[in-house]
Amino acid sequence: MNFLRNRLVLLGLVFLATLMLYLLLPSIRQDTMELQAKAQRTGMVAVAAPPGPPVLNVSIRTGQLPGDPPLFFREALPVDRDGQQILPKLQLVLLHGQAFTSKTWEELGTMAVLAANGYQALAMDLPGYGKSPDSEALKTEQNRVVLLSRFMESLGVRAAVLLSPSMSGHYSIPFLVKNSEQLRGFVPIAPVGTRSYSAQQYKKIQTPTLIVFGALDTNLGAQSHKNLIQLPNHHVLKLEGARHACYMDKPQEFHQGLIKFLDKLKQEI
Repeated sequence: MNFLRNRLVLLGLVFLATLMLYLLLPSIRQDTMELQAKAQRTGMVAVAAPPGPPVLNVSIRTGQLPGDPPLFFREALPVDRDGQQILPKLQLVLLHGQAFTSKTWEELGTMAVLAANGYQALAMDLPGYGKSPDSEALKTEQNRVVLLSRFMESLGVRAAVLLSPSMSGHYSIPFLVKNSEQLRGFVPIAPVGTRSYSAQQYKKIQTPTLIVFGALDTNLGAQSHKNLIQLPNHHVLKLEGARHACYMDKPQEFHQGLIKFLDKLKQEI
C-alpha cells in the first residue's frame, strides 16, 4: 500500500515538472531569440562601421632651452606612412592660449597630425605657463619678440609657420609686424593685440596667413578677423558651431584646414 502511494506521489511530481517546463519553454526560447537577434544587430553595426585612420608611431620629445627665462618645449618630428622619420616639409612653432600649454597640442593630436603629414611641430610653454617660469623682462613688446627669435634660432628653425591662439597674440602679432620676413606662414586663431596696428602696417606684410576663428566667438574671433583681413595674402577658416578655442570644439575641421593651408604653402615655395 505504501509502495503504491509512493509511486503515485513520484509520478505526480514528474507530471508537475513536465507541465512547468512545457509552460516556460516558449518564454525561454523567446528570450534566447531576442538575445541572438541583439547580438546579430550588434555584429552588423560593428562590421558596417568605417575603419579609422591608421595610427602612426609618432614620438614626441621634450626639452628645455636655457636663458631668461628657460623655455620648455615639445617636439614631433615628421614621419612617412611607415612611421619612419623624414626631412620636414615645413617647420611649425605652436604657441598657446591663456588656459592651455604646449601639452594641449599633444593631447589634441595636432602634433601627431602635423608629423604624420610631413611637418615638424615645436610647441612651446610660454613664460609663466606649464613648465616655463615667468620673467619680468617680458613685459615689453620688444623682449617678447626677442624671445620668439631666440626660441627659433636655438632650435634651428628657419622661416617657420607660426601658429598663435588668443593670449599668445601678445608675442606673435608684434613678431609678425616687425619680423614678417622670418616667417613662411602665419596661423592666428582669434589672437589678442590685433587692434594695436594700423591698416597701413598690415598691408605691408606679405606673409601667407590662415585666419582661424569660431563662428560663435563674437568677441576676439570677430575682432581679430576684422583686423587681420587687412593682410594682403590671407585665407580664412571659419569653424561653424565653434567658440573661442575653436580648435578644441572642432579639432577635425581645424586639422583638415590647417593641413590644406600648409600643403598649399609648401607647393608655392
